[in-house]
Amino acid sequence: MAGEDREPDDYPPPGIDLERPSVARVYDYYLDGDASWTVDRDFGDAVLGEFPELRQIAKANRVFLHRVVRHLVGKGVTQFVDIGSGLPTMRHAHEVADEVRPGETRVVYADYDPIAVAHSQDLLEQRGDPRRHAAIHADLRSPDRLWEQAAKTGVLDLDKPTAILLIAVLHVQQPASARSGGTGDVGPAAVARYRELAASGSYLAISHVTDEGVPAAYRDRLARLKRMYDERSSPVVWRTQREIQEFFGDFDLIPPGLTWTPQWHPEEQRPGEPDIGFGDPSESVIVAGVAKKR
Repeated sequence: MAGEDREPDDYPPPGIDLERPSVARVYDYYLDGDASWTVDRDFGDAVLGEFPELRQIAKANRVFLHRVVRHLVGKGVTQFVDIGSGLPTMRHAHEVADEVRPGETRVVYADYDPIAVAHSQDLLEQRGDPRRHAAIHADLRSPDRLWEQAAKTGVLDLDKPTAILLIAVLHVQQPASARSGGTGDVGPAAVARYRELAASGSYLAISHVTDEGVPAAYRDRLARLKRMYDERSSPVVWRTQREIQEFFGDFDLIPPGLTWTPQWHPEEQRPGEPDIGFGDPSESVIVAGVAKKR
């Protein structure tokens, strides 16, 4: 169980850095998953000591993902690329999609963290269909390469409408690679390229932490949270709601537009999923939206 002083495997796979907490594994810990190491749990406990509501915030964001998948499958969307998909705690997108249209939907998961990819692959071996589901090790910062890798799985026809899921990933800074010679956060440029690559009729779903419009007490906590991630894990950036909306470019936001995660189509909630009781929706500190390409 989460919180026990144990490791998920006897030894980490080659190339895994256990000196710094992993964003994906710490997020898994917030969701009560068990794919973390001691370094991740220690950091997660320090964060939760400063901001105990973060565990509920993370779960509300995960439920938002489920609602997005249900809503889009209900609109006839059958293809998904989940970029920065993380670990499959609290159910992955393909499991939700198959509940709505069994055997008809296709999902490719992409993540840069090899642990996240390995766990997704294990899940798909147990509860997936290799003709319709795949997990790839890919970098959000390289849209053309990721798109090519997704196409090579044979799972998707990317000439047809596809839903691109960027859930709670863009507030993690996406630094330019040394090879590219660029500087700064390349997240906005990468998302712009994904919008270009997507076929007409595709959708883009985004959720992102903001420190704008949140309760006053939360602004101080978010500032401390940012310092902790910047110093000990991966740097993060809290954007304004206008900056987050700019990720959608000229795509048309579908109702209700950009809103707090609990407010996005709550009717898509299903029995058995966590019902996060925020006193005010802004306590979720994550805004989200879904937009369609003309």
